[in-house]
Amino acid sequence: MEKSMIRVRMSAHDAHYGGNLVDGARMLGLFGDVATELLIRLDGDEGLFVAYDKVEFKAPVFAGDYIEAVGEIVSVGNTSRKMKFEARKVIVPRPDINESACDVLEEPIVVCIAEGTCVVPKDKKRK
Repeated sequence: MEKSMIRVRMSAHDAHYGGNLVDGARMLGLFGDVATELLIRLDGDEGLFVAYDKVEFKAPVFAGDYIEAVGEIVSVGNTSRKMKFEARKVIVPRPDINESACDVLEEPIVVCIAEGTCVVPKDKKRK
């Protein structure tokens, strides 16, 4: 099945709460972008995200963290595509060292997992 990945640095603009904590909904936005790419690759159309069946927030995300969001299509129906997603923290800032220091994590930290369904209407499918 198709797979896709996006890597993004969370900015100060993404921080919504005290302590530079990023809103969990930001991970869902990344999953939406991954889903869009998956649908374009499979069907030649962006499709529509219709539902999340499961969302679990596993660890906090902060401004300065690099997040890698991955997704894959796990089943294909007539117009529906079921997908699984995982967001992982792969780089973290190290303000204890200096304002521009960062570490690449040896083991990524899973921050969010989700499952969802997208639909590509029959008249929109190009592949």
